[in-house]
Amino acid sequence: MLTLINTNRMVPAIAPIGLEYVAEAAVRAGIEVSILDLALCQEPETTIREHLAANNPSLIGLSFRNVDDCFWPSAQWFVPGLSQLVQSIRGLTDAPIVVGGVGFSVFAQRIVEYTGVEFGIRGDGEGATVALYRQLQNGLDFEKVPGLIWRDNGRIRSNEPAWPADLSLPVRRNMIDNATYFARGGQCGFETKRGCNRQCLYCADPLSKGAVPRSRKPVEIADEIESLLAQGIDVLHTCDAEFNIPRSHAVAVCEELNRRSLGERVRWYAYLAVTPFDAEMAAAMRKAGCVGINFTGDSASEQMLSTYRQPHRSKDLANAVRLCRENGIKVMIDLLLGGPGETPQTAAETIDFIKKIDPD
Repeated sequence: MLTLINTNRMVPAIAPIGLEYVAEAAVRAGIEVSILDLALCQEPETTIREHLAANNPSLIGLSFRNVDDCFWPSAQWFVPGLSQLVQSIRGLTDAPIVVGGVGFSVFAQRIVEYTGVEFGIRGDGEGATVALYRQLQNGLDFEKVPGLIWRDNGRIRSNEPAWPADLSLPVRRNMIDNATYFARGGQCGFETKRGCNRQCLYCADPLSKGAVPRSRKPVEIADEIESLLAQGIDVLHTCDAEFNIPRSHAVAVCEELNRRSLGERVRWYAYLAVTPFDAEMAAAMRKAGCVGINFTGDSASEQMLSTYRQPHRSKDLANAVRLCRENGIKVMIDLLLGGPGETPQTAAETIDFIKKIDPD
């Protein structure tokens, strides 16, 4: 049996989409799967002890979404807690432990070293988890497992992630209690693609999802949204790096949602790059059910935008806000203040400009 554990207990709780994709992929491969969702339990230690005693897994997978809380006043780091969880599990079972997830993939080898786990998977986990499980059962040829990090005679070895170009993900979305997350106000998400080829100075997404965009078929995405709707979940958020990179895929997804009239039944929010974004895309997104966009704005200073390697300029920010207003879409702009070369003058330039264009 494969036991998958959601380790993220941040509030409001976020449904573990990656863990759910991995779980369904394993079930499709004929592997028996049990899931322990620590975000939805009151007594984690008791729940872990009871779950492992009842299920007797041969491999335990830990999903690690965030290395920290991304919040300056608290600056809470979650890796020590992950290490403590690993030690607790070690006291209950001899099953090997593998860690994966977006947060893990950013600092993959260092986290394996710090926590002492046997395995880590960097990048896409669906095929790699199944491959690792098979090798533990039949071969121990770990070099065949994409993205695997493992211990070999006292040293840590690392395989390159596969980054499969044909990105097909499970669509049933019934392995996690998404309805409870939704009822508690936690976000439920969906992915339309993985990977990003932009060169933003600060971004970790290429480490966790690859440096080349890999798109899912729009039909598959619409099937997944319909599955979530059948569970009573009608508000969603994209889990893509930037929904509109590439533009053609974003438009194709909207066209499929509109073909099924899903925009009349679901509301969704998205992360977007400031460019490309035009009147046609804004209208298509709104018709498809998009009600809010969070743009990666970073700055309105020409100097800082160049430093961050952003292709947009301040006029593009103004255009994005205007198009959202015209189409009835709530608009948010993320700002990054204090980067390399920031001065009081460049910061003031950004703040004054954002006040002027007045996003929500």
